[in-house]
Amino acid sequence: MSKEERAGLARRIEAALRACSGVRGVYRSGSLVSHLLRAGASAWGNERGVEPIVSVAAGADGVAVEAAIGVDGRVRSVATLRHARDAVDAVLRAGGLRRGSLTLTVAYVQSPTELGERRRP
Repeated sequence: MSKEERAGLARRIEAALRACSGVRGVYRSGSLVSHLLRAGASAWGNERGVEPIVSVAAGADGVAVEAAIGVDGRVRSVATLRHARDAVDAVLRAGGLRRGSLTLTVAYVQSPTELGERRRP
């Protein structure tokens, strides 16, 4: 799979994840160090700053996908993760590919409070 094909697949997977109910956003997954290195490279004008948010790698066992999703704090994350997994699998199947591994990191995102609503401590 070429770099352009991986980037296109990553964009389609990102769009599918954003369309999942309960998903508030899609973010780069990885360590703090990798985020700092990417930000530094981008600041110096390195092309790596424009890479897709979703990480996609093709291997002998199939395609490895990695992303972080923001989940509405009022929605059960298990149901959202199942929906996200199914969405990724659908994109891969549409491209004649199979999933080798899927790593989804969940970040809870609070919804704005309604007037008079109290948050749980």
